[in-house]
Amino acid sequence: MNYNWNWGIFWEQTPDATGTYFASLMNGLKVTIILALSAWIIAFILGSLVGILRTLPSRWAVRIGNAYIELFRNIPLLVQLFIWFFVVPELLPGELGTWVKQLRNGPLYSAILGIGFYMSSRVAGQVTAGINALPKGQRMAGTAIGLTTVQTYRYILLPLAYRIIFPPLTSEFLNTIKNTAPALTIGVLELTAQARSMQEFSFQVFEAFTAATVIYLALSAVVTIAMRTIEKRLAIPGFSGGK
Repeated sequence: MNYNWNWGIFWEQTPDATGTYFASLMNGLKVTIILALSAWIIAFILGSLVGILRTLPSRWAVRIGNAYIELFRNIPLLVQLFIWFFVVPELLPGELGTWVKQLRNGPLYSAILGIGFYMSSRVAGQVTAGINALPKGQRMAGTAIGLTTVQTYRYILLPLAYRIIFPPLTSEFLNTIKNTAPALTIGVLELTAQARSMQEFSFQVFEAFTAATVIYLALSAVVTIAMRTIEKRLAIPGFSGGK
């Protein structure tokens, strides 16, 4: 059986007459970008806090940080998405749970939380590694000039650590973009979901997923080029390839 190629399918109307298939893919790309950026904000903030906990002198702080990472890193992302979307609303008090279930963009919010918490465990590991890579004298210098622990992290350790781990953070951001794809399983109409919808309605499977692949590659290329440009500006002599 021969496959009927039709690259003009992108300019044909969708069955619901809301626009062309190309427009639907662009809408999916928009949702993917919103989802990835929102999840990354959560991942970066929580990951930084947990990463810091794992470098404090307190054993309990280190144990809490390690437990957090083990919990969110070892549960598959797909399972976490299902938990946020199907289970968490059922655990909330009656009216609050009902309100959450009726949220217009409930699937999107669930995906943001699920991906954000999942990626935060990976960011936490990078932040811990960055802080531990700094000479111990950096921390001691902060203490010597009278800085509190919070001030030492804010003004000395974290600014240096973030610049050191910028390349791996770039990789984690790209992983966040790729991890938006499983969100289709809870009803988020991101890029992969739109490509799948196009394939189901038009039966042009190769065209649909070729377009999605090209868009993902283009998005990743833009992010990589932008992050590398920033990385060069932030490079520290003696660290991360700085000269």
